[in-house]
Parts: sequence; C-alpha cells; structure tokens
Amino acid sequence: MVHQREAYVRSKTVTGWLPGFLVLAAIWGNSFFFIKVAVGSLHPLQVSFGRMAIGAAVLLVALAISRRSLPRDPRLWGHFLIASVVLTTLPFTLFAYGEQYVSSVVAAIWNATTPLCTLAFTLMLRAERSTPGRVTGLGLGFAGVMVVLGVWQPMDGGQLGGSLACFGAALCYGVGGAYMGRFITGRRPEPAVALAAGQLVAGTFQLAAITVVAGVPLVDFGAPASVWWSLAALGGLGTGLAYLLLYWVQARAGVTTTSTVTYLLPVFAAASGVVVLGETISWNQPVGAVIILAAIALTQGALRRSRERATAPAA
Repeated sequence: MVHQREAYVRSKTVTGWLPGFLVLAAIWGNSFFFIKVAVGSLHPLQVSFGRMAIGAAVLLVALAISRRSLPRDPRLWGHFLIASVVLTTLPFTLFAYGEQYVSSVVAAIWNATTPLCTLAFTLMLRAERSTPGRVTGLGLGFAGVMVVLGVWQPMDGGQLGGSLACFGAALCYGVGGAYMGRFITGRRPEPAVALAAGQLVAGTFQLAAITVVAGVPLVDFGAPASVWWSLAALGGLGTGLAYLLLYWVQARAGVTTTSTVTYLLPVFAAASGVVVLGETISWNQPVGAVIILAAIALTQGALRRSRERATAPAA
C-alpha cells in the first residue's frame, strides 16, 4: 500500500512538470528551424539582434505584468554585459552564421555538446572535482564530436566553418554557464525573470552597437513575411517565453532534471528540418549525437545511478 501511494505521488509530480518540459524542448529544438529560415534572407547579425530584441521585449512585458523591475545593482549590470557576450551575443551570431552552411539538425547536435563544454570549463576553473567518470565522459564526448564532424571524409570550407561556428557557440554556452553560476544565478532578492530580462537587455544594446559598427542595418524591412514570422517565433518563443518556461520547469523538476532537455533538442530539430525543410542526415550525424549524449550521461553520473537502482535490494 505504501509503495502504491509513493508511486502515485511520483506520477503526479511528473505529470505536473513533464508537459512544460516537452514544450520547452519543442521550442528550443525548433529554434534551429527558425534560424535556418531567417538566415536565408538576413545577415547573421540581423537575426541575432532581432531575436534578442524581441526576447527582451517579451521579458520586459512579463516584468511589468508581475510588477517587478530590472535590477539596479551597477555591479550586476557589469556581470550582465560580460555574460551576454558568451551566452547570447556570440552564440546567437555564431549559430546564425553556421546555419548558412550546415543544416538545422547539425546545428542542434552541436548545441547538444553544451553540457560537456560546461563541465570542461568548470573543471578547468576547479569549480567541480575531477573524477574518472567525468574525464572518460569528456573523452567520449570529444570522440562523438569527431564522428559528427566526419573527420575521415572531405569537407568543403563552408561546411567546416559552419560546423566550427556552431561548436564555438556551444563552447560559449559552456563558458557562460560557468560564469552565470559564479556571479549571477541564485542572487537575492532579484527574481529569475529580472535576471533573465537584464541579461537580454544588455545583449540587445551590445548587438545593436556591433551591428551598426559592422555597417549592417538593424532591420531589413524588405525581408519576406516568412522571415518576419520566423524572427517573431525565434525571439518571442525561443528567446523570451523559453526563459520563463525554463524557470517554471526548474521550480517543479529541479535543475538537474531540467538540464536533460538538451537530449531532446536534436529530435525536434530533426523533425522540423527533415520534414519541413527537406534536409538530409548523414549516418555519422545521429551516431555521433548518440555518442555525445552517452558521454553527457556518463559525466552526470546517470549510468552509475541506474546501476545502483538495478542492484539495490527490494524494500
């Protein structure tokens, strides 16, 4: 009877956060589809600035509705400026640049290496303890990257540059995740939505300045309607609403469970990229993705925990 009641509680807990978890995976997974559509007519800097500005606007509206305000600590805004470089400005632009040459599916697979990049930087900063499992997982993840890249086959400069740009974006997320954990997340009394809004506002001003200096118009009013819809979805859903949904899921499922959403992104990206855009997938790309996900599971101790559950005596 006790076991039945515990199982029921766990089931109700999962059903409480699982729908939001799946929606978050779908939004982020399809962001690569929207980038692919937008970058077909816009400069990568225009795509990055557009999604950032729209996402910041969504979060500012959320702040107004909740009667919250942006943080006022000048030191925190200094951290926002640094974090936005490696969490939004650079990776958004690198993904937009990369998807000019590689498919949205490949871009999503590169994005799946983010947990490995984050772990690598936290180990370099000695923020976490190095263990044989983590080191082995990083090595396995590197092998998966080589499989996705297809190092044994000839590759033109555009494809190689596009893949490296997407991998560079994942590296940026790794640096940014370590920086956020050290200086921004978990601060009091600022709510999470205020921190997210501050970061996007800082990034919007950064990208506006960079785009103007680069001689690129901030907005291309001659872009087709499909591009505008893609930018609206990319900014409003993938950059704005996704942040709010992320914190909602974290509050109910925990940070560790929520981080596994990365596993599902290539699945949703493949669905939209292959079915809607007609993209093709080489055998090495999904194989490499599986190796990368196995490496992430190893570094996070998922395999060890599953073995412990399998060998634990029955209560």
